[in-house]
Amino acid sequence: MTMKRSGRSHDDFNPGIPAAGVRSAPSCGRGGVQGRPMALMLAGWIWILPFLPGCSSGPVRMEGKTVFRYNEASNITSLDPLYARNQANIWAVSQLFNSLVELDEALRVRPSLARSWDISEDGLTYTFHLREDVYFHDDDCFPDGRGRRVVSSDVAFSLSRLIDPGLNAPGSWVMNPVDRLPDGGLHVLTPDDTTVVIRLRQVFPPFPGLLSMAYCSVVPREALEAYGQSFRQRPVGTGPFRFQYWKENVKLVFLRNERYFERTAEGDVLPYLDAVAISFIIDRQTAFLEFIKGNLDFLSGVDASYKDELLTPDGNLQARYRDRFRMIRMPFLNTEYLGILVDPTSLPNDWPLLEPVVRQAINLGFDREKMLRYLRNDIGLPAHAGFVPVGMPGFDQNEGGYRHDPARARELLAEAGYPGGEGLPPLTLLTNQAYLDMAQYIQFELARIGIRLGIDVMPPATLREMMAKGEARFFRGSWIADYPDAENYLALFYSANKSPAGPNYTHFSDPEFDRLYDEARSVTDDSTRIGLYRRMDSILIRQAPVVPLFYDESVRFVPEGVRHMKNNPLNHLDLRRVQIDF
Repeated sequence: MTMKRSGRSHDDFNPGIPAAGVRSAPSCGRGGVQGRPMALMLAGWIWILPFLPGCSSGPVRMEGKTVFRYNEASNITSLDPLYARNQANIWAVSQLFNSLVELDEALRVRPSLARSWDISEDGLTYTFHLREDVYFHDDDCFPDGRGRRVVSSDVAFSLSRLIDPGLNAPGSWVMNPVDRLPDGGLHVLTPDDTTVVIRLRQVFPPFPGLLSMAYCSVVPREALEAYGQSFRQRPVGTGPFRFQYWKENVKLVFLRNERYFERTAEGDVLPYLDAVAISFIIDRQTAFLEFIKGNLDFLSGVDASYKDELLTPDGNLQARYRDRFRMIRMPFLNTEYLGILVDPTSLPNDWPLLEPVVRQAINLGFDREKMLRYLRNDIGLPAHAGFVPVGMPGFDQNEGGYRHDPARARELLAEAGYPGGEGLPPLTLLTNQAYLDMAQYIQFELARIGIRLGIDVMPPATLREMMAKGEARFFRGSWIADYPDAENYLALFYSANKSPAGPNYTHFSDPEFDRLYDEARSVTDDSTRIGLYRRMDSILIRQAPVVPLFYDESVRFVPEGVRHMKNNPLNHLDLRRVQIDF
């Protein structure tokens, strides 16, 4: 079974460090953000008027109502979970919808719409038992305008949409492990209204994690039949918030779902917030200034234009902001790397990077710690282990990776027949503008051991296309986890996944690696499977088809008055328990 994925890149997510501007007195926003979005009480609810002028230095209080405001610099293209392939869409969709299961802060699979599930002894059949207190949002698509209860046929309908050829769903690969019925449909059975039975083609232990993805959100058939393609801008789900208003590229507003099914351990009804208002300021520095002025409640992302203002060189919050903001920092399941095409059938015999020792020399030839310190304010962890990142089960910090060792790098070059780099032809690294500074740093460092490196800067889409076609010999890449299992990373080196059929952009092939990969996919015991993953990662370290640069971290900033903002290594945005103090 080949798992072909979307191959999300760091360019889509950009989770890392923000930084700040100068302290300023509270003032009304300009350039499309007119201070805090104003709220009017209407029949006991709040109605957001995105263009109503106003000015506030703190959380809006209208009869005790709270509005959480964040900016989305990237465009949200759809509120249909079927197309939630990037962070902008995923964050918005996750406020409106639920899936059968979800991931907690430690990436453990937890119940959501399903209250429990059973796995057959052969590991092929998953039986989910649904909650009976979940209702779709009230909407005109229902006969009386009142959202009905979610039943098992809604789950089957929603998952089947993923493989509908007419919808071109980017997450269709999520259903690859599921067996097919004689008519070509998914083997998803609904013996009664509260039971969903899913049969797999073969054992695939990470499967429950796949079902936590936004792609697998449950939607009502009535809404799709009523709105068709307009469902993207008129979504109906089961989530903690319900859709209210969207002026594309200007303002998006969700209101609290009064019928949401979740409660806290203390019995509190969730969510606490009354509304979520999303603005679309493209310029990240402008958005940062709005955050500093008190017009946004949340800041996430890396931008060189202000990172030094907000962060110290060692990645801590500057002292002048510590009484106003909190910093939330944790591992983010993204490995940044340099990929090397290693397929001898598609490369000339004199391509020097076909030699593992030359690839090893590159790995040893630059200082990752210095790179992070000077270029990223120490946000991220140097990739001194394998390809599997920190925060992922299967990561081993004691794995024998690469540290800066220029003397050993020179020895390896001499061993390959290139003493001091003599005779080694210039290499060209393909990258995009966002990573030019990092490429230049590596260029400088490698020159010191005799490796001449040119840099070709191109648009991200062009680079991704070249990688997919196997035309990029030496490239800057990244891999962000789709689900919390190391298989998601190691699949990039499985020979059956060579691009364009899959995400193996280096065209790496190793019989022992493939054997271990096949074995791991049939192992249900977590500790045994993780042991196999570590052995595969060791092969990658030794063969060096990639040069791991760093394991990313996500960094978030919120005002002191925003409580219970949390995160997980997949950089999810969960607003269910967030509270704002007046």
